[in-house]
This record gives sequence, C-alpha cells and structure tokens, in this order.
Amino acid sequence: MIFKKSVVGFLLTLLLTNLYAINDTIILKSEIYTEKISADLDSLVNSWYVRLAMEGHIDDFISDSVGIEYPDTVYKERIGKIYSLMKLPYNSIIRNHIHVYTIKQRKQFSAVLGLSDYYFPRIEDIFDSYGLPAELKYMAVIESALNPNAVSRAGATGLWQFMYSTGRSYGLTINSLVDERRDPIKATHAAAKYIKDLYQIYNDWILVIAAYNCGPGNVNKAIRRSGNKKDYWAIYYRLPRETRGYIPQYVAAAYAMNYYAEHKIKPLPLNIPVATDTIMVSTDIHLTQISEVMGIPIGELRALNPQYRTGLVPGSSKPFSLTLPMNHLGDFIDLNDTIRNYKADVYLTRVNQTADPSRSTYVPPDVKGKTRLIYTVKDGDNLGFIAEWYRVSLSDLRYWNNIYRNLIRVGQKLSIYVDPSRASQYEKINDMTFAQKQAMIGKTSPSAPTASIMQPVQDGDFITYTVRPGDTIWEIVKKYDNVSTTDVLQLNNISDPSRIKVGQVLKIKKKS
Repeated sequence: MIFKKSVVGFLLTLLLTNLYAINDTIILKSEIYTEKISADLDSLVNSWYVRLAMEGHIDDFISDSVGIEYPDTVYKERIGKIYSLMKLPYNSIIRNHIHVYTIKQRKQFSAVLGLSDYYFPRIEDIFDSYGLPAELKYMAVIESALNPNAVSRAGATGLWQFMYSTGRSYGLTINSLVDERRDPIKATHAAAKYIKDLYQIYNDWILVIAAYNCGPGNVNKAIRRSGNKKDYWAIYYRLPRETRGYIPQYVAAAYAMNYYAEHKIKPLPLNIPVATDTIMVSTDIHLTQISEVMGIPIGELRALNPQYRTGLVPGSSKPFSLTLPMNHLGDFIDLNDTIRNYKADVYLTRVNQTADPSRSTYVPPDVKGKTRLIYTVKDGDNLGFIAEWYRVSLSDLRYWNNIYRNLIRVGQKLSIYVDPSRASQYEKINDMTFAQKQAMIGKTSPSAPTASIMQPVQDGDFITYTVRPGDTIWEIVKKYDNVSTTDVLQLNNISDPSRIKVGQVLKIKKKS
C-alpha cells in the first residue's frame, strides 16, 4: 500500500510540474471527458428542427465522412489565431476533444453549426448588454450543444444547464407548467448575470468558466487546497473530474466553431425562422390551440417555446412571453379571441392544465411498441442511477413520471418504457440490491449512496440543512426565500463563512 501511494504521489507531482507533457497512457483517460460532448450531440437528433433536417440528406453537407486529422502544429497555430480575451492553450487532451467534434461526431456537429445561426446572434446581443466577452457564447456549445431541452443526469436543464436552485436565484420561473431554464432568451440573461457575478469573485475568465461548471464552492475549495493559487492550471488536479475537462472542451468548441470548413463540415440547414417576435400573453392559451387554428406545426411552436412543459401558456397567473414566426404575429393578434375559445373546454379547463390533452402522458416518438415496467424507489436511489440501470435517458424518465427537479421519494412508483425483447431482464432490477444494480452496469457501489431524496428537516421555528460537498453559505441561502447570509451565520455562531464542513447541520429560521 505504501509503495502504491508513493507511485501515485510521484505521478501527480510529474503531471503538476508540466501539464503539457502528459504521456499517452494518461491521455487515454481524457476519453472520459468526451462522453458528455457525445451525449449532448446525440440528444440533438430528437429536437424538432434537427430531426426534420436530418430526414433529408445530411451527407450532402459533409463531403468527407471520415474526417481530417491535422498535425498538432496546425491545431496550435489555428487556436492562436482565435480572438479571445483569455489565452487559449493547446495540448493532447484538447486535441482529443477537437476530434469528437470534427471526426467522431461530425454529422451531429453539423446540426450544432446550423443552430448557431439562430442562437449565437441572440447570445452575443445579450452578453454585449452585460459587458461580457462575446466568445463566452462557446460555453453554450459545451453545456448543451445549443439544445434548450437538454437535461443532464444531475437535473441541470436548458441551453445554459441551470440547476433548480441556481435558476430560481437568478429569477427564472420553474414549476410544473413553466421551466424558464428552457427559455433561450431568459436563460441567457440569467447566465450573463451569473457569469458577471463570478467575474466579480475571480477576475479571471478561465476560473469563471470553471466555476460556472462546478460552482464557486468547488473552485474556492481547490484554491484553498493549492495554497491560494488563483490559476486554473495550478488548481487543475484539485477540481472535480468533469471540470478538468471543461476548459479543454471550451477550447475545442471554439476551434471547431471557427475551423469547421477546414474539416469539410457545413452547417446543417435548419428551417428555424430567423425572424421571430415575442408577444406577452395575459390569458391562458394552449400551443395546440394556436397550432390548429393557425396551421402552424405543433412541433415548431414547441421548439420556439420550449419553456412551456405541457404546452399551456398560463398567462392568467402573470404575463408570459410567446415566441412566433414574424409572419404569423399579425394573424395571432387578429385571431386571439378565436384561438383562445377554440376547444377551450378541452385545453383550458383546470383538470387539463397539468397535461397536454393531445397526449395525456409524455411519450417520446420511440416509445411506441415498448413495454412499460414499474420501478419502486428504494433508499439511496436517484434518477441518474435509475436511468442508467434501465438504459433510458434522464429526460424521458422525468417526463414519463411528471417529475421536475430531481426529487423522488422512497416507495414512489416510476413508469419506465423498455425494449420488449429485454423486458424480462429489466423486470429483475426492481428486486435487486443497490450493489447488484451497480454491478450490472459495471460500477462498484459507492460507500454512501447519493441522497437525492433527502429533504431539509423542519423543526418548530427552524429548518435544518445538512451541508453537502461543494456547498457554500451563499449557495445554501439562495435555496430559501427571505433568508440572508447574516441570518444563517448569526444563528449558527459562524464567524468565518468559508469554514463550513460537509455533514455540518445548519439551522435556518423560517420566515413568515
């Protein structure tokens, strides 16, 4: 054991001394970091505009189906020519990420290029209004592959992959009807505010990008453990594993977005209406009503308004925005009363406001013909685990069971749709132990299962919160309404807010 620790210590010292001199064996581990890129690109296939385009002839837009691999000197020279306020490095890890975009997933990346024609001008305008560098738009590529409906295993959602608490703290409405994390415009405004707040903390764009990925708590922890060094590469091995790949992903995305033509990739032509306009709606109206009266495909309306989870725009609660192609806006205004009265008893009755009447439960296109199984949630389960065990996507699992956020409870019954040919195999999962289920997917059981079903405990006039890895006082306070950092510090006799520890129980006073 002592010998193994010595070898590990020697390797870490060698790697920290020269990040760019990583040997080929270690580089192979960088493949772990490319998994999210590939998953995000694959998820694009299910988006409405991309699916329509890919039903055509995508091969016509990629003249070399194999892809071109250039020497390191070429990649390094090209990256050096990309305009950026921060210095963009180059190493073998970055080269591996570049190959995901330009070789392994080049067809899907063609769709990202097509989406960028729609989203990038909007992102650039918003970032400019906040005084942010325009090149930070590439963060949206690695966050979601420009897919406003993207949902991560941890529940991060939308173009900018906001978690529930962070989205709420930056003013986004998130409930069973509306999830503004999926609204490209409002989510981009929220992302701009968050990025600006992070820059006030670090005054370094690379650290800002890293903190956006893993949270300021984890970056602060890495800085403290590295002797207060405020340099990304100096704290590299103190950061969470996924964040170590985040800056290389950013550089690779910047490269691919600027040099796709050199790799014989063309943007996939998408029929997204570049000219759109937004109108505020102050009464309830359903997207299906608009679709059927005006003859606009429901898929297009959902793609332009992804924030409305069931298709209902609940304008009677407060005004909400509706995005329409510019050429339909005048007709919508003229036909507003007709649209709202069309099948109002079907689409606008209270009983139907939690589900789209055109499909009583969310059923993705590929579910037809699949077998429905029931899984009972056990202690220690979370949605990410369950999705892996049944080999289904997290977003499908959430929609099938009308789950927003990631909260599940022990004993809850979940519906899961699987291939009939493997139904008998998956039926056994419900009776397996946690360790058996992890072993089934080639993973060992963690010493302490992730507690996604834990809730803050209420005790009289107080709520108790147990500090988790990566938490900061600032992030904890954002979870509660009308609670200040000072309140929490005084109530728990904490003089140094950076000294909270994982497992520490904090009292939070209820507000009337």
